[in-house]
Amino acid sequence: MEIHQFAATLTFGDAISDEMIEIQRALREYGYRSDIFIKYFDPRVAGYIRDFREYEKISSKDNIVIFHFSIGSPVSKLFYRIPDKKIMIYHNITPHQYFIDYHRILTKECFKGRLELQRFTDKVDLALGDSEFNRRELEESGYRKTGVLPLLLDLAKFDKKGDPVISRIFDNGKKTLLFVGRVIPNKKFEDVIKTFYYYKKYFNPRSQLILAGDYRSMERYYFGLMNLASKLNIKDVYITGRLEFSELLAYYNLADIYLSMSEHEGFGVPLVEAFYKRIPVIAFAAGAVEETLNGGGIIIRHKEYHKIAALIDRIDHDSGFREKVIASQLKALKKYKRENVSKILFEHIRSLNNS
Repeated sequence: MEIHQFAATLTFGDAISDEMIEIQRALREYGYRSDIFIKYFDPRVAGYIRDFREYEKISSKDNIVIFHFSIGSPVSKLFYRIPDKKIMIYHNITPHQYFIDYHRILTKECFKGRLELQRFTDKVDLALGDSEFNRRELEESGYRKTGVLPLLLDLAKFDKKGDPVISRIFDNGKKTLLFVGRVIPNKKFEDVIKTFYYYKKYFNPRSQLILAGDYRSMERYYFGLMNLASKLNIKDVYITGRLEFSELLAYYNLADIYLSMSEHEGFGVPLVEAFYKRIPVIAFAAGAVEETLNGGGIIIRHKEYHKIAALIDRIDHDSGFREKVIASQLKALKKYKRENVSKILFEHIRSLNNS
C-alpha cells in the first residue's frame, strides 16, 4: 500500500503546505511510499512535488490518497474519480460574507468552495478536520465518518536566528505587540489596531505594533487599516506585507505580546507558534481558537479594547502573571508534539484499513 497526498497548491512557508511536507516525512519514516501531487507550486518546494496528472499511472484501490480540500481545481476532480481509498483533510473555508466589500472574485470562490464541500460526502472514506470546529462543519455538511487530525507542525525551525536587518530596525527598546496572518477582513486587524491605540495612549507610549502578513489582492482592506491608524493618530503601526521566513522569525523574536482578534479561524497556527516562542498570547474566542489554545494563553470573549489594553499592561508589569501565562502555553504545546500528532495520523490510517 502507498499513501499519497493531493492538493491544488504547495507554497513556501504556508502552514498547510508545511503540514503536507511533515505528513510526507512521517509516512516515509514509517515505511510508506508517499508523494505529494500538485497542480501549482512555488519553485522553492519543487523537490517535494509531482504533477497531479501523473497519479493515474499509479492509482490503485489498495492505495490511500489524502486530499487537502480547497476551492475547486482539476486536482479535486481527479480525486473525485480515482478508485483509491480516500481521506480528506478540511482546513476550513472562510465564509464569503467577509470578502463582499473587498474582493469580488474571492467572495465568489469561497461561496462556491463551501458548496463544493458537499460534493464529496459520499466519495470520501474518512473526512478529517484539523480541529473539532472543522470536524463539526464536516458532519453538518453530511460526512458520515469524521475525525480530528491537528496540524502536524515543525516547530523546531523557530529555534533559528531571525533576519538581522529586521532585528536591527525594530529592536529599539519599545514594547512590541504582534499579530501574524494574511491581511484579510475576517482576521480583524482593525480591532488589533484599536486595542493598540488604547495601550499606547494610556499605558505605554513607547510601544509598537507589528502586523505581519501579506496584503496582496487585499489592497482595499490594507488602505482601510492604514486610514484607521491615521485617523486615530497612532504612530508605530507597521503592516509588513509578504515575508520570508527569516523575517517572520525576527518579528517573533522581538514580540512581547501576541494579540489575535480574528473572528474566524479553522485552527490558527500562529497561536501555536507564539506559544513555542514563549510569547504571552491573548486571543478572541472565535472558531477553533479556544480549542487550539488548549487551556493555554488568555481567552477574551468581549472586544472591550481599553480592558484588553489594561490586560496587556498587567502582563508587562506583573512578572508572576506573565510566567503563569507562559507556563500554561508550554503545557498546552504538548498536544502538538510531532510524535503525538503522528500517532493520531496513523490511528486514522489503521481505522481506514480495518473498516
